Amino acid sequence: MSVYTAKVKDQSGKVFNEKIEASSPEQARSILKNRYVAVGKVSKAGFELDLSQLELALSTVTVKDKAIFSRQFAVMVNAGVAIVRALAILAEQAPKAKLKKALLAVSAEVQQGNNLSDAMSKHPECFDTLYISMVEAGETGGVLDEVLNRLAKLLEDVAKLKNQIKSAMAYPVAVGIFAVIAFLGMTIFLIPVFAGIFDQLGAELPALTKFMLWLSALLRSWRAVIPVVAFMGTGFLCRQYYKTPVGRLQIDAFFLKMPLFGDLNQKTAVARFCRVFGTLTRSGVPVLNCFDIVGNTIGNQVIINAVELAKRDVQQGGMISLAIQKAKVFPPLAIQMISIGEETGELDAMMSKVADFYEDEVEQAVKALTSIIEPLMMVFIAVMVGTILLSMYLPMFSIFDQLG
Repeated sequence: MSVYTAKVKDQSGKVFNEKIEASSPEQARSILKNRYVAVGKVSKAGFELDLSQLELALSTVTVKDKAIFSRQFAVMVNAGVAIVRALAILAEQAPKAKLKKALLAVSAEVQQGNNLSDAMSKHPECFDTLYISMVEAGETGGVLDEVLNRLAKLLEDVAKLKNQIKSAMAYPVAVGIFAVIAFLGMTIFLIPVFAGIFDQLGAELPALTKFMLWLSALLRSWRAVIPVVAFMGTGFLCRQYYKTPVGRLQIDAFFLKMPLFGDLNQKTAVARFCRVFGTLTRSGVPVLNCFDIVGNTIGNQVIINAVELAKRDVQQGGMISLAIQKAKVFPPLAIQMISIGEETGELDAMMSKVADFYEDEVEQAVKALTSIIEPLMMVFIAVMVGTILLSMYLPMFSIFDQLG
């Protein structure tokens, strides 16, 4: 797509130059006509250093942004506003440059006769497979506004779950960073001062003080770079290994079994699976397509493999609950509730109840985990600071004995 510029006039009569990104001058004129009262000659813009391009490259569309857009879009569609006009209006107030660009392009595509879902599929950075599939189901069933409301609710629930985990972990992470900074500051700047005093007094240094003096000298020399490089190298190798099929499977399996966090990761994945699957089936998406979409949203390869195996069993006429049970990665309670939903013909409603239950479980687990981590962090800080102070004061006791 190219950048075009044209002189336009808005409803207040103000005339100014406007830039627009489009595939052709005709498309640029069509987009501008929907936004302004009058449009002058459209010409291709020359090369300019434009900060808006930098903003576009750096901006990211969050789950919350998509949820707000979906809710507003649903209201406008339900009120009878044409889709093209609704997209143009929402593009004007879009908070992110990348979302604004995508909405303008989607509006132009729809105006040319393309389906809304097809137009959105050309912008995967804003609209993922889940979003496109639900919009397509809404278009097919003629209930686009209802599906958009469900989609907004789904995205809001996902964002809420993520924010709960992030907010709970924010305090321990902040305390941990403060502890490391305090330890490095005292080791690098405070210990050398005491080292000079000990040298002048000729005191006999205990083993702990010698170790802290050695650590201080290490951190103040070029050798301090070695552990940093080793840590970064290990992280890089782990990321590269995670990109391999075997590595991702092994690391994700560890995430589900790791102490303290394993149960939390499993409940989070189950809640996300049930929430997305239930919303998709209620919106009219075929069950087999639901498995493909859900697999892309879980984020854990062990559970993704379980979902793929379940899809194969369902293709052969099996029940979803029995197919999921074979993988042995879902809790028995979730499997039983899904089975009841299949038997009663209310699978989507039961999936939503399972998601509600495990989202509450995740919230409680996060609170319990935070209550454990916080005192541990306090003890960790006390041990670090106490070790430094003890290593500095132990030689003084020896000096006082000599003076006495």
